[in-house]
Order: sequence, then structure tokens, then C-alpha cells
Amino acid sequence: MSPKLKVTFVFIISIFSFLIFLFIASLYSGPFIKQLDASLIAFVQGMEAPWLTVIMKSITFIGSTATVIIVALISMLFLYKILHHRLEITFYLVVIAGTAIFNQVLKLIFHRERPSLHRLIAESGFSFPSGHSMEAFALYASLAFLLWRHLSTRRARTLVIVICIGMIGLIGLSRIYLGVHYPSDVLGAYFASGFWFTLSVWIFQWYKEYRTQK
Repeated sequence: MSPKLKVTFVFIISIFSFLIFLFIASLYSGPFIKQLDASLIAFVQGMEAPWLTVIMKSITFIGSTATVIIVALISMLFLYKILHHRLEITFYLVVIAGTAIFNQVLKLIFHRERPSLHRLIAESGFSFPSGHSMEAFALYASLAFLLWRHLSTRRARTLVIVICIGMIGLIGLSRIYLGVHYPSDVLGAYFASGFWFTLSVWIFQWYKEYRTQK
């Protein structure tokens, strides 16, 4: 696939992600999604056990704002000190900071209240889309994207992708298990963050292509 075609493909994925998010947002207050949310929450929380609750609380902490900031700072320091890639640092900042701002804007737009039936931790603020899930997607998708560019073996690349996808999925699952988000909050968050991430990748790739042609 040519560089220009890759850039176009990423842009198409970005638009597609945004459209799916809008579709979820248009349905989350309807009876079908409400019933589906209730069924999935009952299934996930049906696995509740003291040892599993400890694990889920630890996983959800990994997706917290404080942890995301720490991991992002360490990653940026690595990119600057070891690889000297300032453009990648800018990309990383845009994705992480942009996702946090985008999430707050969306929550103010939709004003969805959190589940209240069986919360295992205290949480405030609106529910849709899940902030932890959006930040986790932004953090680990960006890490996977940047590390992929500097890893030469298929095994290493596959390992990075599996770990990052696993972390994104587990953090979203932990929010449902702990009773602070509906499944549709998490799913909507993935597509909202996916939109911002792929849009940032598109701009990043377009700018690199533009610089090589100058």
C-alpha cells in the first residue's frame, strides 16, 4: 500500500469510528440499549468475588488520569532522550490531552447519569462516554502505534499489540464490573477515542508525507 493510500485509509477509519460513536450515542437512551446494558451488567457483576474486586480496582487504577499522566510522561521522556523524535512527542501529547478534553466535552453534551444499582467504588461526574476507557484507548493505542514504528520483528510487534489491546479491554471491563459505567459508555468511549486517535494519526502521517515532498 502506498503512503498516500495509507493516509487516506486512516482518514476513512477515523470518519467511520465517529459515525459509529454517533450511532451509539443516538441509541443509548432507547429501550434496546437500556435492556442490553442491564443484561451485560448483570452478567459481569454476577462474577463478583472479593479477590476479583481487588483485581478490578487495580486495573481501573491503571486507567486513571494520574496513571495515564505518569505513563505518558515516562513515554515522552523515552522518546526524547533515547529516540530524539520530537514529532512523535507532539503526536503523543495531542492524542492524550485531546482525548481528555474531548471526553469532558462529550460528557457535558450528553449528561448521562452513572449506574446506581450496585457500585463497588465511589465515582462522580457523568457517565457517557467512559473517561477511563477513552484515556486507556488513547494511551495504549498511541504506545502501540509508536512502538510498532521502532520494532523490527513480527513477534515483538504482535506482543505489543496484544498487550495494548488487552489493557484497553480490561480497563473497560473493570468499569462495568465496578458498577460505575454502562457497557454502552465503554463501547462509545472506544469509538470516540478511536476517532480522535486515528484523526491524529492521519494528521501525523500527512505531515510526515508533506515534509518528505518539500
